[in-house]
Amino acid sequence: MGAIWVDNLEIESMDTINDAVQSGERALMLAEFKLSLNSYLSELAASPFRSLKNIIEFNNRHPLEERMDEFGQSYLLQSEATDGIGPTEKKAIAKLSKLCERSLEKIMRVHKLEAIVAPGASAHSLLAIGGYPAITVPAGYASNGVPFAICFGGLKGSEPKLIEISYSFEQATEVRRPPTLQHSVI
Repeated sequence: MGAIWVDNLEIESMDTINDAVQSGERALMLAEFKLSLNSYLSELAASPFRSLKNIIEFNNRHPLEERMDEFGQSYLLQSEATDGIGPTEKKAIAKLSKLCERSLEKIMRVHKLEAIVAPGASAHSLLAIGGYPAITVPAGYASNGVPFAICFGGLKGSEPKLIEISYSFEQATEVRRPPTLQHSVI
């Protein structure tokens, strides 16, 4: 289809990138989640929830319905305990920025790449830490019939190229099959 494949590129700092605590991603995510959710909820025209704190309280009042034994809410509680973007979060932002420059941005620049390709969600941390775009499309089916995917990712602003590449992949492979609905008879 005209693509030039550059295989097995070493991405610097992948161990750090894949560790949300070590990279600083977790600290930043927890703070940003609370800020963003509270902002969103406060702007709703009608909602019983106006903050993350309201959601946590609701979950505590309805532990069976919210399946608290199964899921808990440790991330919600950790997020609620944050207090905006402070020194810890600013340090995380700086670290994540450096990781982006030394990893994806560098490899794309050095090898003059338009996109990266990875199986399934294996590149999600690499793409997420910089807010980079990605498109995941069906790539095939395992022997047991379970579908698996391929991810196309790129730098900020590469969305048109990623749409073009993923669409071309889908048209060339024609892998996607609509799911079959199985009806059970009682």
